[in-house]
Amino acid sequence: MNPSNPISTIMSTELITVKPTDKLTAIEEKFKTYPIHHLPVVTEDYSIVGIISKIDMLHIARIIEQDASGTTYIEKVYQSWTAERIMTPRPLLLDPDDTIGLVADIFLQNKFHAIPVVDDKKLVGIVTSHDLLRYAYEKITFPELEE
Repeated sequence: MNPSNPISTIMSTELITVKPTDKLTAIEEKFKTYPIHHLPVVTEDYSIVGIISKIDMLHIARIIEQDASGTTYIEKVYQSWTAERIMTPRPLLLDPDDTIGLVADIFLQNKFHAIPVVDDKKLVGIVTSHDLLRYAYEKITFPELEE
């Protein structure tokens, strides 16, 4: 593992995103449909304005259900609240040329597990703790498993 390699070599580039105006129903559906844990929130020109984690969505769902008086109310909230209301605004951003070592340090020092990657202020990827683990272990062999 070379910590000096750029994060562009490990980041995910096939991105699932939402717009600030997308409803909670659409956000929940994306988390159910795709094997992801983070949704970048982008404008029409792919400028990033926020990020939503699956944990954020679960916390919001719990709060809504605790405050709700019934299924109809819950459905109305899910159809009226937007990504903009629940996202973490202005997330930390990285450049594709930033190093794997830098992202590892950031993950170790903070409590988040995904960082959007931008080039010229436009979202081009996302690097996650999963990407970092895959990179760290991709060349390691386990002799006891090769029998």
